[in-house]
Amino acid sequence: MRPAHLLTVIEKEYASASQGHHVPVMLWGPPGVGKSQMVAQVAERHKAPLIDIRLSQMEPSDLRGIPFRAEEHVEWAVPAMLPDAKRHGDSGILFLDEITSAPPSVSAAAYQLILDRKLGEYEVPAGWAIIAAGNRQGDRGVTYSMPAPLANRFSHYEVDINLDDWVAWAYANEIDERIIAFLRFRQDLLFEFDPSQNPVAFPSPRSWEFAHRALQKFDDHKELFLGALQACVGTAAGVEVKAFIESLDQMPDLDAIVNGEEVETPKEIDLQYAVATALVGRAIRAKESDKAATIHGNILNYAGQFKQREMGVMMVSDMHRAIGQDIFAVPEFTKWADKIADIMLY
Repeated sequence: MRPAHLLTVIEKEYASASQGHHVPVMLWGPPGVGKSQMVAQVAERHKAPLIDIRLSQMEPSDLRGIPFRAEEHVEWAVPAMLPDAKRHGDSGILFLDEITSAPPSVSAAAYQLILDRKLGEYEVPAGWAIIAAGNRQGDRGVTYSMPAPLANRFSHYEVDINLDDWVAWAYANEIDERIIAFLRFRQDLLFEFDPSQNPVAFPSPRSWEFAHRALQKFDDHKELFLGALQACVGTAAGVEVKAFIESLDQMPDLDAIVNGEEVETPKEIDLQYAVATALVGRAIRAKESDKAATIHGNILNYAGQFKQREMGVMMVSDMHRAIGQDIFAVPEFTKWADKIADIMLY
């Protein structure tokens, strides 16, 4: 399932916890596709507490607690990391990460917590949702086969790789537009992982965020630039993104386009992706300004000039995801839509 849809699933499960309809969720996917980040994003959106427990680093007693003698009985000290209504709040998300990397003795200790929401005398507060995540056995991680009794305690979702969803996230999180443009140009490099080769650095949504950070640090250190990119996304992808960035010197004047001047679209396909991505960034930054409608209109006019009309469709689709319904109120949107009506499907 694509990340945008999984975010809705997690939202619904969080909201349903206090209504008694929540079912624990298991997110499956290779490393670096954003499983943990999706859960954190939902918690942040609702300003809800998030307790992130890495089960691969746990012993069974870490979940069950430590026994102590109370008069003639043995009681258990509840671990402070587990959700408590007084300390953490009435609602939140308990995130059990790396659950497939936990040894069987630990996953067995989690059975009751996940299904019955209890561990001995401890009970998970009613408003707390339980989400888990882990890698598949073929992903070359340290994984154990999930026992059937544990698997049957979850609803299961596999995280798909979706470029449009990643691009929407990237714009919202101010990822360098050169990285976004490159991945629009080389879509297959958003995620490239061959478990049989067991690579150290490889392209993934997580490592492209690292590449964005490398750009901010090493852009003015030419002798380190390529090595920094390759350290994040691997040897081959690092060479490609460096060559792409170096070609951007031939970009047309973006200020002229935003101001409504006549500017030819570039013939080179990589520069077309770069221009389209940069203009979406300009549209986002102009959203709250007094000139938003004018700037958006000029960008829409330019979108209609691409000889490959699909390029304009891609650009306007990204604008719509980034700035919302306001784009439909711009007069130039109707003119642009009429030009590409035969290839556009709404």
